[in-house]
Amino acid sequence: MGTALEGNMRAAIMRQRRIVVDQLAVPEPGPGHVLVKTLACGICGSDLHMLRHGPRLAAEAEPGDRIMQNMNFDHDVVMGHEFCAEIVDFGPDCRRQFKAGQKVCSVPAVLGPGWRRPVGYSNDYPGGYGEYMLLQEGLLLPVHENLTADVAALTEPLAVGLHAVEMARLEPDSVPLVIGCGPVGLAVIVALKAKGLGPVMAADYSPGRRALAVAMGADEVIDPNENSPYDTWRQIAALPNEAPPPLGPIPELFKPSVIFECVGVPGVIEQIMAGAPPQARIVVVGVCMEADNFQPYKGIIKELNLQFVLGYSPEEFAACLALIDSGKLDLSPLITSRVGLDGVAGAFDDLADPDQHCKIMVQPHRPS
Repeated sequence: MGTALEGNMRAAIMRQRRIVVDQLAVPEPGPGHVLVKTLACGICGSDLHMLRHGPRLAAEAEPGDRIMQNMNFDHDVVMGHEFCAEIVDFGPDCRRQFKAGQKVCSVPAVLGPGWRRPVGYSNDYPGGYGEYMLLQEGLLLPVHENLTADVAALTEPLAVGLHAVEMARLEPDSVPLVIGCGPVGLAVIVALKAKGLGPVMAADYSPGRRALAVAMGADEVIDPNENSPYDTWRQIAALPNEAPPPLGPIPELFKPSVIFECVGVPGVIEQIMAGAPPQARIVVVGVCMEADNFQPYKGIIKELNLQFVLGYSPEEFAACLALIDSGKLDLSPLITSRVGLDGVAGAFDDLADPDQHCKIMVQPHRPS
């Protein structure tokens, strides 16, 4: 079956460790696939890291690395996995439960017999930095007309935060601490508040990001230049001291501690392990693509629990879209700029300054 749209499309392409705008063929949908027009796509911090570190990681990839095994950096890659799109056409064997023109979100993946490809992290399946993409019909979720495409595109990063909170297995009286208030940390804050957990504490050196943490519902926001996040946590999470036992004073008692590492740069895990209270759970959400080191002894003497997380389930993704669609959240402060394809390379540079931007939305059909 041929598509209703033929010819080429424009895309911001990762080519030889640079972002360039060029023409590519419009992808043709295979069985169960849907051709969509990209309406909005957020720039993820992982994309910034991929541009810088991807070729090295691909060379070092081990069997089972479901991201790097699909990327050959000698060939073009169109990134972008935080998107909202509009249905254009259908491939063979589609059920067509949605009509052309319907706005949709989707887990960024395309499936085939015995294989799965990540949309935006594959040579074969371009992501949202292009005018058109292929998606899996069975993974599509409808977006209501009253929800703008750029806000709907926040479903994917919000799902990352929800998954991290689910994996943290927080007890009802836990006092969570979020280290880093970039998009990932802010998504964790939103998910914690949506589940009624807290008080939620958050720390970041950036005044702009601390302000966003307040806007997303954090109960206590800390400037590490002024106060230790861990000392502040101890003040809030401390339990009343009991009578000392006959053999001497008992140690301080605290509510359960869960610390979310949402920075993703070398050295942060070590810092958290040093500052964490005994028996804390550390959930590593930030995607660090460089070598890192920490001393296991620091975790051993405190009996720390270190949990790494990645992505989300389709159910968590759908729950986040429903939460956004409920109107209970105002996520608009997270979107600090919108660019067309010609502005993607500059946006990658701009996102290096945490006080300048949070989430930049790419609108591929935006006039230059």
